[in-house]
Amino acid sequence: MKLFKTPRFFRILFPNKTWGFSRTTNAVYLTFDDGPNPQITPWVLDLLADLEVKATFFCVGENVLRYPEIIERIKQEGHAIGNHSMDHKKGTAFSKEEYLSSVYSAHKIIDSRLFRPPYGRIKLNQTYALKKDFELIMWSWLSYDYDHEVSIETIVQSAQKDIKAGDILVFHDNPKSMDRLKLLLPPIIADLKVKKLEFKIIA
Repeated sequence: MKLFKTPRFFRILFPNKTWGFSRTTNAVYLTFDDGPNPQITPWVLDLLADLEVKATFFCVGENVLRYPEIIERIKQEGHAIGNHSMDHKKGTAFSKEEYLSSVYSAHKIIDSRLFRPPYGRIKLNQTYALKKDFELIMWSWLSYDYDHEVSIETIVQSAQKDIKAGDILVFHDNPKSMDRLKLLLPPIIADLKVKKLEFKIIA
């Protein structure tokens, strides 16, 4: 069974990370991880522009260097950008020094205090070291757009049932997720608009 919603006790166990925002904002926060990628990020940007929706893109430094024109478009169209490390390292698999090197290398080319750990995996000592310079942004609803064992219908149904004001939503603008993202993102955004929820960037 997949947990789309992050359990409440995570916020209690890990209060030094941002899992969501106040429900009084009447807003949700679309986020996209792993880009930019020319196969899918331009499509996402086109959709967001058509629907007049803003989002936050957590970008991998190596991809930022490869596709600077996409990064420039993200900025010009009013979206926010966050750091997703230089090379998508899983924090639990590396020493504090190796992990911090990846994050700070990306920081040199991604001008943002927002950081999301790849895979959501990060050691406690890495967390404490990064907190002085970054806000660690996690999520409260995960789309599983990358997991082909979870049907599009199941994902959309969870979005319709579970997403509430204040939630941070995670999608992925990478080749592994792109075919499924094209099927699930439009109906999810449409449903949230029907519910009169605003779409805000994380700043």
